[in-house]
Amino acid sequence: IMASILRVDTLTDASSNNSTAMSTINQGSGKCWVQYNASTAAQDSFNTTSLTDSATGKTVWTIASDMNNDDYAVTTAVGNGDSSATSCTLDPHTFATGTVSLNGFAGADTASLADRSHCCAMIMGDLA
Repeated sequence: IMASILRVDTLTDASSNNSTAMSTINQGSGKCWVQYNASTAAQDSFNTTSLTDSATGKTVWTIASDMNNDDYAVTTAVGNGDSSATSCTLDPHTFATGTVSLNGFAGADTASLADRSHCCAMIMGDLA
């Protein structure tokens, strides 16, 4: 099988009305994401080596292909997995090129760490 490379500066639609520079696609796409249950493990992921449950409500996310630096953005979403009205948050902190720590909380007061059943996180930034 012969490998091939397609080299382009811009992608455009069939009518050439809408175009996007390759740099925008490279810089603007999610580099890593994970969906997991903090009590069990990853459900699905991209560019993720592992999730480590380091304590109740604390998860360390290991990135397969490191980020260029620790200045990337992490977007999170979290849920209880039931119909209760209890609020919950997922707080990313301790950013490193190959890992990010995520804390799950039972409420908005960020005082009660808790394993949440529906956790999602995505990283935007430059790969190394």
